[in-house]
Amino acid sequence: MARRASISMKDVAALARVSLGTVSNVVNSPELVSEATRERVEVAITKLGWVPNESARQLRAGRSRSVGMVVMDIANPFFTDVLLGVEDYVLARGYSVQVGNSASQPARESDQLRLFEQQRVRGVLCAPIWGVNDRVDDLRRRGIPVVLVDRAGDESGFCSVSVDDVEGGRLAVSHLLGLGHRRIALVGGPGKLQQVRDRRLGADVARAQHGGEADLLVVSTSGLDASFGVGAADQIVAMSDQERPTAVFAANDLLAIGLLQGFVTHGLRVPEDVAIIGYDDISFAASAAVPLSSIRQPRVDLGRRAAELLFDEIEAEDDDLPHEHQNVRFTPDLVVRRSTVSSGNGRRLA
Repeated sequence: MARRASISMKDVAALARVSLGTVSNVVNSPELVSEATRERVEVAITKLGWVPNESARQLRAGRSRSVGMVVMDIANPFFTDVLLGVEDYVLARGYSVQVGNSASQPARESDQLRLFEQQRVRGVLCAPIWGVNDRVDDLRRRGIPVVLVDRAGDESGFCSVSVDDVEGGRLAVSHLLGLGHRRIALVGGPGKLQQVRDRRLGADVARAQHGGEADLLVVSTSGLDASFGVGAADQIVAMSDQERPTAVFAANDLLAIGLLQGFVTHGLRVPEDVAIIGYDDISFAASAAVPLSSIRQPRVDLGRRAAELLFDEIEAEDDDLPHEHQNVRFTPDLVVRRSTVSSGNGRRLA
């Protein structure tokens, strides 16, 4: 290993009887080198076991062949699927993806963005916690393109990719109202998150469209994972029979899975005693003990489109061309499973 680390481009050039520039062209621009010379250099590379120093090359060029991505919760399968879409596109362009997890902590989000700037990434995909912060603005001013992910495009100066969460909330609660539920709990938080606010707004829209007679009870949580869903279930079970909702709309599927666990622990039947619908339609939703109805977001497509927008901006900057920011918004879909509709009522389930 020590011997391999000491092998340099000069050794390859000497063995192949070519110049350093020819070796560099074989690695970086092979179309500039004749086939015979290229084969001779490649044989030398293989024989010596030489590995090009990408870090050194990027340092000389003043830019890297990587992009950064900051997500709010890497443990949430929603962001894992978004990342898959990003990677599919970025890797095909010959770049790599560096991932930072803000863990929904603003200070950590800023730290991750600062590290990306120091590493001279070519661009950044950011799923911001509260919105555009000073660090994101700094990146833009210093010529590093930024695309906002899972964020509505109401911030000027940035491309963005998001899902219509107002429509998603409307779909979820309209589904529950259509099944006859009139006491519905909206579970999720923190309320400062734009996605949570929009989903609650969609619930209000659905209520108004159904005559405004339903009661919507907000059960706020300080987080969005399954443990907070279990805690919310405890709160709901403790309510009186007159107060307790007959259905729950959870702000994401992890909460919905926690709610399901909590209700079953307390002996409630889903959906006979309480119906549950989640949001995101992660893979665990369909495989839960009681398969969960959910609002499906096109997660992989969302990530791929965000990466496309980022490279559009990178290439415009490289070619000194004007760039027009785009705000792309996807439409979610309702997926009905047994957590809201019993299999015995004749309705076709997903």
